Amino acid sequence: MPELPHAASVHNSPMVDKVIPLADHRYASAVPLIPAALAAPTGSLNDALARPMRDLRISVTDRCNFRCSYCMPKAVFTPQYEFLPQTSLLSFEEITRLARLFVAHGVHKIRLTGGEPLLRKGIEQLVGMLSELRTPEGRAVDLTLTTNASLLAKKAQLLRDAGLQRITVSLDALDDAVFRRMNDVDFPVADVLAGIEAAERAGLGSIKVNMVVKRGTNDHEILPMAAHFRHTQVALRFIEYMDVGATNGWRMDEVLPSAEVVAQIHGVHPLEQLEPSERGETARRWRYQDGAGEIGVISSVTQAFCRDCNRARLSTEGKLFLCLFGTHGHDLRALLRGGASDLEIASAIGLVWQQREDRYSELRATGSDAAKAMDGAGPRRVEMHYIGG
Repeated sequence: MPELPHAASVHNSPMVDKVIPLADHRYASAVPLIPAALAAPTGSLNDALARPMRDLRISVTDRCNFRCSYCMPKAVFTPQYEFLPQTSLLSFEEITRLARLFVAHGVHKIRLTGGEPLLRKGIEQLVGMLSELRTPEGRAVDLTLTTNASLLAKKAQLLRDAGLQRITVSLDALDDAVFRRMNDVDFPVADVLAGIEAAERAGLGSIKVNMVVKRGTNDHEILPMAAHFRHTQVALRFIEYMDVGATNGWRMDEVLPSAEVVAQIHGVHPLEQLEPSERGETARRWRYQDGAGEIGVISSVTQAFCRDCNRARLSTEGKLFLCLFGTHGHDLRALLRGGASDLEIASAIGLVWQQREDRYSELRATGSDAAKAMDGAGPRRVEMHYIGG
């Protein structure tokens, strides 16, 4: 590990990151600058566009047991693919230490993701550690997890007992043949539904189900999914197929706009739109007029919501990413393992966030040169399995 800059050694350094390549870096990264004037977190931290930091998404593994074409296509992620070695991953103690600093800066929601987070051995231990975190106001952090539910039937009660509050399940079809084709490992839909039932029995409230809609692949499953989860406590979310990373062969003609999803469902089960529950909410919510529940649509392609984005993302081995479409991260693991104090790391995080200007999806929608440059040659965008959704 290269020698890290400490506060005393960077007083006269320019306010830029120093790029330090490491063998296990999949994406460009830099050790964040520790500013000369250290500043303790205040519970309120805004970026350059006045967006607060409220949501932290932590990827606990880059591995997954599914090979969905929009995330980890089998042609790329073969049995020979080299995932990150165990020594590169943040330990549970390191994750908790960083999470505590983010919470001190104003984060009140933490989502564990992946890869498939339930593949991380002892994940319920991490949940227990994170469940003890408190905001500056003394409130428990909203702790949730996103999973493909392949292991959820076995893990649901352990997760709930450890302090997990909510869960989101990825499910792209009810038709078994369609679902098996999409996960590309011949995993049956019945086992996912069993995982959802186990989560309900365990008391994991406000269960959400996310369906990535890909035109020509599973769009005919929209109405069956809606019908299945009506009159339940499960909130169904339809997500536009996104151009995350560079391995999924994304094409705009495979994107089904969320407006068409809503129109399809409204034509059979009349809907009425709900107001957002909080700033930065990614889903636009709709309620069935007959009181049978609600759905949501996440329109990150056709109706970008960058202006309210309050999410920071921490990769499996400790890189801070400021955007789902980012090309480089900020290496917090280097600070952790280089002996930096909590105050130094918190100050470095604060400086990174305050300089944040990311809004790729909005720029792409306007056809700006900046977005075109990001889509062209140069550093590749981070992959979904590496940083989580």
